[in-house]
Amino acid sequence: MKRTRGRIVTIESVTELTRRLDSGVVRLTGWRIVGLDLRPFSRQLAACDTSRTTFAGCTMSADDEQLHAMRGALLLPSVDGTPIDPHRDRLYRPDELFDTATWATSLDGRAYAWRQTATDPDAVLARAMHDEGIDQALTEWVAGRQIVGVMGGHDMRRGEDRFRDAAILGRSLGRHFTVATGGGPGAMEAANLGAAFAREDGSALDEALRILAAAPGFRPSVDEWIRAARDARDLLADPVQSLGVPTWHYGHEPPNLFATTIAKYFRNALRESVLLEICNRGIVFLPGAGGTVQEVFQDACENYYAADERAVAPMVLVGHEYWTQTLPAWPLLRALAKGRPMEAHVHLVESVDEVAEVIGAA
Repeated sequence: MKRTRGRIVTIESVTELTRRLDSGVVRLTGWRIVGLDLRPFSRQLAACDTSRTTFAGCTMSADDEQLHAMRGALLLPSVDGTPIDPHRDRLYRPDELFDTATWATSLDGRAYAWRQTATDPDAVLARAMHDEGIDQALTEWVAGRQIVGVMGGHDMRRGEDRFRDAAILGRSLGRHFTVATGGGPGAMEAANLGAAFAREDGSALDEALRILAAAPGFRPSVDEWIRAARDARDLLADPVQSLGVPTWHYGHEPPNLFATTIAKYFRNALRESVLLEICNRGIVFLPGAGGTVQEVFQDACENYYAADERAVAPMVLVGHEYWTQTLPAWPLLRALAKGRPMEAHVHLVESVDEVAEVIGAA
């Protein structure tokens, strides 16, 4: 995730722009002025330093456009016909993405369909602008939080013992840390579910698991899968906050409703690197296939090049047989870590019950 110095100021109303300019501000470095008619502010803005100001979807005279562009401002055009807001500067809530009763007509479904079909330059620009806004918002959201990631297979089904185990893991971690996942179904949903119930007793989580088991997966019906999640979520008046970082690249897999905050990206490569980077208290790897193995070694690469132990985030692989025989990533990971600052921070445990102690001691 791109780190920036200073504070980003986003201006989306004429009232706010007027207030700030009238206060005597003349240096607009880091400002994002979004969707405003700036023609009445021509003289005031001309007298300001706009060398690193972003004007997104704003209206101004051709002379003013040329003036600010020559100074080094970024002028982004207004983009029409998109289901998403290209100028968005905040993260999503689940009910924003699932804003209709039917997934296909929801914002999430429409955005996925648009990503599949809209390939013109304006659409590409809109997606890049959207992802940059999400990136900036996520930078602010994670500041000061102790975040533990949970990675694992998307094909884990509700009602299975391993789904319950992942939920118990999320609940245990959620008592002390902010849980972050890839935001999708399977192990990701289970971990976000458990985190949401971190303040509740075990019987409340058991009831949620019982409700969810009526719709084990998002196939054949995404809508039934979502309805069961809504019913389970209704058991909570105040869920513990957790994060999901899904992508419309895999838009056929809907995001889960138990992550209270969702940073959804169009570019999967960006999303993958961001998710690994923000987990400053470590990552837990449950059994998974290609995507999970990729995440194991992508995270290992970051830790491998760490200058000292303080820069290493713990890695905890769950399941001896799975990671030593089924997909034997553990021997290679241990060999890679040998003699490096990361060596003491890679762990293999048998069950989720052991994870919290390992992470807490790191």
